[in-house]
Amino acid sequence: MRPNENNGRRSSILLIYTGGTIGMKIDPVLEALTPFDFSQILAEVPELAKYAYRIDSYTFAPLIDSSDVEPSLWVSLTGLIEEKYDMYDGFVILHGTDTMAYSASVLSFMLEGLTKPVIFTGSQLPIGTPRTDGKENLISSVEIAAAKDDDGHALVPEVCICFDNVLIRGNRSRKVNSDHFRAFRSENCPPLAEAGINIRYNTSLIRKPDSWNVQPTFHKTLDTRVSILKIHPGITPQVVRNILCGPETRAVIMETYGAGNAPSKEWFISIVREASEAGKIILNVTQCTAGSVNMDIYATGKSLKSAGVVNGYDCTTEAALAKLFYLLGTFDSNDTVKTCLEMDLRGEISK
Repeated sequence: MRPNENNGRRSSILLIYTGGTIGMKIDPVLEALTPFDFSQILAEVPELAKYAYRIDSYTFAPLIDSSDVEPSLWVSLTGLIEEKYDMYDGFVILHGTDTMAYSASVLSFMLEGLTKPVIFTGSQLPIGTPRTDGKENLISSVEIAAAKDDDGHALVPEVCICFDNVLIRGNRSRKVNSDHFRAFRSENCPPLAEAGINIRYNTSLIRKPDSWNVQPTFHKTLDTRVSILKIHPGITPQVVRNILCGPETRAVIMETYGAGNAPSKEWFISIVREASEAGKIILNVTQCTAGSVNMDIYATGKSLKSAGVVNGYDCTTEAALAKLFYLLGTFDSNDTVKTCLEMDLRGEISK
C-alpha cells in the first residue's frame, strides 16, 4: 500500500495552526510579517498538492505566541483532536518553537492510546521568507502524518516533533538551539524517522497501541501545582525551603547534578525529608542533556532516595513537568502518582 492510500481513499490531514513563526509572511502593503490564511495552504506550499492528500485547516483565534502558551491551549488542542479524531488520518500542529517541547510532551500524556499521528512542527524562519525551513518541515510532517503500513495502520501513531528532517518522540524532545535549523534534539532516544531522499522509519522504536480498534482516551484535567528546583553551587536553605515546602506546591522537579546528585549538607537533606514527609512529591531529574539519574551510585543520591525522592531516570524536565501535570490531575493519591512516575507510560523514560 502506498503511504497516501487507505483502501482507495485519500489520506486526510487536519492542519492546526496555534501561532508561531511558521505561519507568517510579508504583507506587501504593511511591509510587516502577518499570519497567512491556512485555508490557502496549497497556494503557499504547492508541493503538497503532489501528494493528493485532503488537507483541511483550523486556526486558533487569537493566535498564541509560544512564550504565552498555557495549559488551556493543551486542553483546547486535546478537545479539538477528540472532536475531529474520526474525520482525519493524522494531525499536524503548527506551533512556536520556544515551548513546542512542553506542548508535545503534555499532549503525549493527554492523548492515551493513540492510533493516529499527532505531529508538531514549526520553523526558525517564516514560511513566506527566502531560505525558510518552514516548507520542508511542513511537507515532511504532513507526509509522516499520512503514512500507513500495508494494513492501513498509521506508521507513527505517536505525538512527535518533526524538525529539520528528523522525527523525534515529543516527550523526549528539547529545544537546544535558537539560531540553527536543527532546533530540537532527543539525546536519550534515537529519531523515530529521518527524511532524506526517502523517509526512513525506525519501526522498532515506534510505539503502537494495544488495539487499533479502540478509541483513545482524551485526558483534559491537569494539576499544575508543580515547581522546579535547579540545584546550583551556593544555593541557600531559604531558597530550597521556599520551593520544596511551598504551601501551594504539590510536587517539585529537582534538577540535580550528573547522575542525580545534590549537596550532601545536613540542612539540605533535612529540608528534602521535611518536604517529603509533608506530602510533597519530589522528582529527581538530571541537569545533563543526556544520561540518566541513578540514586544508587553515590552517597548523595542514596541520601535523596532515603529522604523520599522519586527517581526520574532519563526523563527530560519538559516531560517530567508534563507527566506530573497529567498524573496529579488524574490521581488524588500521592502514592499512586509516585508509582506511576517510575513507570514508562508513553515512552518518556528508558527502563
